[in-house]
Amino acid sequence: MELADCYRLLGLNFDAKPEQIKASYRRLARSYHPDANPDNPALAHVKFIQLTEAYQLLLQAAPQPPQPVTVPSTNIKPPPPPAPPPPPPNLPKLSPKDRQLKSSSYQTLQKLLAEKRFARAIALVEGLAYRFPLDAEIRQWQAIAYQQQGRQFIRDRAFYKAAVYLNKALRTDPHNRSLAAAIEKDFQLMRRSMKPG
Repeated sequence: MELADCYRLLGLNFDAKPEQIKASYRRLARSYHPDANPDNPALAHVKFIQLTEAYQLLLQAAPQPPQPVTVPSTNIKPPPPPAPPPPPPNLPKLSPKDRQLKSSSYQTLQKLLAEKRFARAIALVEGLAYRFPLDAEIRQWQAIAYQQQGRQFIRDRAFYKAAVYLNKALRTDPHNRSLAAAIEKDFQLMRRSMKPG
């Protein structure tokens, strides 16, 4: 993750101080904690992990204030250093059965997209995303399925539905620059198609 993305995720300016970074992280972590989002815990969990990663990167990159020099005394112990932020949870390795499921699902997804059976493709990939909520590759497949459905709605001149699915694609895989560029072209095509004459 690039530092610019970290600042954007935490809603901070580039000159944010460590205490501002911590305050923003705590506020956003509370709102995106999976326990606080029972309607969509998987998406909240992914967002929570992204926030934690951004927080850790920014704290490492932020200029630290100079530490006061203290003379050690035989009677007084210095206070313990502050605890580091919690590391993101270790992602479990996929079992052979899960790897097989993911592989066969990918082949099925490719076939469904080629046949323009977008509703089934989306149902398949949303089920995978629910089963493997931390898998970035599956999030990418999900975003592509949403984008393909959006393109079909543009061809069908169902522009409102197209916008909904294109925006879902952007929200599902927000750091994928090539996807964002392709979706921007889709929106331009949609705007041209909406013009009369």
